[in-house]
Amino acid sequence: MSEKQLSGAPAPRVTGLFLMLFLLYMFDYIDREIVSAMFPVLKTDLHMTDTQAGSLISAVYLSIVVLAFPVSILVDRWSRKRSVGLMVTLWSLATGAAIFVRTFPQLFMTRLAVGFGESGYSPGGTAMISAMYPAEKRSRMMGIWNASIPLGSLIGVVVGGVVATRWGWKHAFGLVAIPGFVIGVLFFFFARDYKTIKLEKTATSLRPVVKMRFFDIVEEYARTPSLILTYIAFAGNTFLSTAYLTWLPSYFNRFQNLTMEQSSLKTASIMAFAIVGAPLGGFIADAWMKRRITARPLFAGLSSLAAAAIWLVSFGLLRGTAQWVFMMVGATATVCYLSAASAVTQDVVHPGTWAVSYSICVIVQNLLGSSTGPFVLGKISDAYGLNVAMLLAPLTAVLAGILFLAAAAFYTRDLAKVDKVKVEIEG
Repeated sequence: MSEKQLSGAPAPRVTGLFLMLFLLYMFDYIDREIVSAMFPVLKTDLHMTDTQAGSLISAVYLSIVVLAFPVSILVDRWSRKRSVGLMVTLWSLATGAAIFVRTFPQLFMTRLAVGFGESGYSPGGTAMISAMYPAEKRSRMMGIWNASIPLGSLIGVVVGGVVATRWGWKHAFGLVAIPGFVIGVLFFFFARDYKTIKLEKTATSLRPVVKMRFFDIVEEYARTPSLILTYIAFAGNTFLSTAYLTWLPSYFNRFQNLTMEQSSLKTASIMAFAIVGAPLGGFIADAWMKRRITARPLFAGLSSLAAAAIWLVSFGLLRGTAQWVFMMVGATATVCYLSAASAVTQDVVHPGTWAVSYSICVIVQNLLGSSTGPFVLGKISDAYGLNVAMLLAPLTAVLAGILFLAAAAFYTRDLAKVDKVKVEIEG
């Protein structure tokens, strides 16, 4: 990979593009998580069970699964900025449409539409950041970018709880839909993109340039075990994080007798510490990688195991202030893996398939993790109580940690197979 990824792009322009990508990811998660803080009032107004409430979160992730792969092909082969701009416009309109719903099925349909819109953003944004910065800085820049996830989730929970309490839940949906729509339109017309990378293997002394076809890409991915293990490990961690993002406000509401607004603010205080986790993990992984080539998957594995242990202690042994403090530490540890693991999905594939690679990661993590976490915890809560559900969730992060450590055993070999391709900005 070239030292300067976007050849010819001035630093201020790259910084401006990164800022827009950050804001869009933030609004992605604001729109995604705002509904969880409003569960108590939604359950009353729309007569929902816990299972139905959890399904409102799961709906977003399930619909992402449907479109993530085809949209990622559009991203890689057509245009990053236009694909992202269209997706942002769609999810913002879907969020705003919740103003008009009157029943649970209608609200469920709007959440499906939000997921359809969000399906193309993380693959497109990941690909653009992979192009914007040199490979040795990939984890740390993805770490800063991924800090927008807990930040957006925090804002979504606060806005959902506070606005729904004071002015009604429909106002909350309308309020968060507008800024994302505006930024998405600006991104479509004014963002700078990198030139579409040809799908071909570079010439060597033993062979000429070879054009890559679909089955060549499938075969290359299938022979990259560090990539496959990373995809599955992602699911274990996203199961945990999405389940907790969804159910923590309800946990505080039921077990600590807090109001909906108080529960959302306490959850937000925990999420605030997650903002540190992704950048911290990225910086540590990149610094460690200077001494150990397998640092990225190793760090993802170790941080996943640490997060699982902290959450098990939080729900199994602690109450009151001690539990709250441990939850803050747990929130930081839970997202530490994200930057290093995201970088692995880009490190070990051909640059012409960056978006496709992350779309497969999105499909796996959403199908096995994000879409199932809120729903499964809702089912366990209906059967055995929410406290039991929260205590069982960290077991999936234990599995994730083991899989990341296994990926480290193959990472060096897989990295050596990747073609080195220069990436240039359009225009």
